Amino acid sequence: MPELPEVETIRRQLEPVLSGKRIEQLKVIDPKWGSPIAASELAGIIEGRTIERLDRRGKYLIFDLGEECFLICHLRMTGNFLYGAGADVLYQRAVFELEDGQALRFTDPRRFGTAELVFGGDALDQYFAARLGIEPLAGALDGTALKSMTAGKRTSIKAFLLDQRAVAGIGNIYADEALFRAEVHPLRAAGRLTPAQYDLLAAAIQEALQAGLDAGGATIDDFRHPDGRYGSFQDEFLVHRRAGEPCPRCGNEVEKIVVAGRGTYLCGRCQTRPRGALKRRAAPRAPRSGQRL
Repeated sequence: MPELPEVETIRRQLEPVLSGKRIEQLKVIDPKWGSPIAASELAGIIEGRTIERLDRRGKYLIFDLGEECFLICHLRMTGNFLYGAGADVLYQRAVFELEDGQALRFTDPRRFGTAELVFGGDALDQYFAARLGIEPLAGALDGTALKSMTAGKRTSIKAFLLDQRAVAGIGNIYADEALFRAEVHPLRAAGRLTPAQYDLLAAAIQEALQAGLDAGGATIDDFRHPDGRYGSFQDEFLVHRRAGEPCPRCGNEVEKIVVAGRGTYLCGRCQTRPRGALKRRAAPRAPRSGQRL
């Protein structure tokens, strides 16, 4: 799933080419994309409006269409916005035909991506207040903030980081990378870190996200830049998806366990397992042909 660096990469590349452009036509190919608003009604509201700016909150892209009309898009698992791509692109769900003859195409193989209309600045603020927590790169995230947000929480720190209502924009990739950088085990209770660990983790979150941004995001499956290029952060992962490889810090073998229902990568030597935590491994491999169960 595209996380904050991937979505921000898209925003940074699209905002200069979309800002000030009028939407001549909106073709909603998949009615599910803008549900519950009917495709014809959604097109009727958006067509003729100008994209004044493109913003982001967490993993959401926000098209400011003027007169306090906002189109909020979430890429979910496999969504992408492609600018200038040909009409033969696969998995198209919506197409914005722009005044300059270019097209912005929303592609999404798994069809989980969504688009919602919100009217009014207050309604926009309320929309995100109900869904998102602190923006990690906006200057408000530090050890003190993390300690305050996790006070009394017994859930794992990995699960806490994946909760968008706590810290917006972090998903599986950047949670693993940040926890490794901070030398915090993903099973450690969120409310049981030391003050020094909260400080380290806050800095590590920002460091991992910034590294992802600098690399143009990570392309593991479907993520693409608007021009179709891949991100490259997957080539810089320290532990994520590197099970069985040596830890870049100590040489110990990187392992994979399951935390909060997600495959989780860590170094068991650098990230000390908390006392009493059960060892939660990934699902067992399927037996080899002929092997008895």
